Amino acid sequence: MGSIVKALISWGPLGVLILAALDSAGIPLPAGVDALLIAVAAVNPGVAYLSALLGVVGSAAGNLFLFLVARKGGELYLDRHTQSERARRFRLWFQRYGLLTVFIPALVPIPLPMKVFVLSAGALGVSPKLFLAVVLAARVPRYLGLAYLGARLGEGSTAWLRGHAWHLAGFAAGLFVVLFALVKLVEKRRSAASESGTMAL
Repeated sequence: MGSIVKALISWGPLGVLILAALDSAGIPLPAGVDALLIAVAAVNPGVAYLSALLGVVGSAAGNLFLFLVARKGGELYLDRHTQSERARRFRLWFQRYGLLTVFIPALVPIPLPMKVFVLSAGALGVSPKLFLAVVLAARVPRYLGLAYLGARLGEGSTAWLRGHAWHLAGFAAGLFVVLFALVKLVEKRRSAASESGTMAL
């Protein structure tokens, strides 16, 4: 395992690209993308932001692959891959909260479930363009931020993230509440406008 991690670090930005693509496609790997990106940025700060951008590309490609596989299989595919009680709860969360369930775990660098929501998005008919836009909107600031940390703090980046885990969790919860409220407000206004239009007719 250690040799694999060392090899990925030695590959630099290419290693981040490959790991991000495989990890987002649902293949479990020994080194997390966040940790690898920080390590590459710490070893060679000059390629930190290139590594981040390639990580975004790899993550977008891997997530889109998983999304399209679930989309092709439809709800039957989702049923086969979400049999546990926990997975069923995640699926219900997606049906209620939509792509926020993809955006928040894709954005915040703390362990949050994401793949079951990606599967849900594909199987339940979300637009591929909208899905990809959400993934990019989350991954770009996340990976650029981690690259910045790695380049500035080096090996201390991981300790900094651990020390601020509760702050990040609070940020994720707060952001979810704000975005959910905005989504509901937009839906309410659209519904009111639609009812007004119907009454006018």
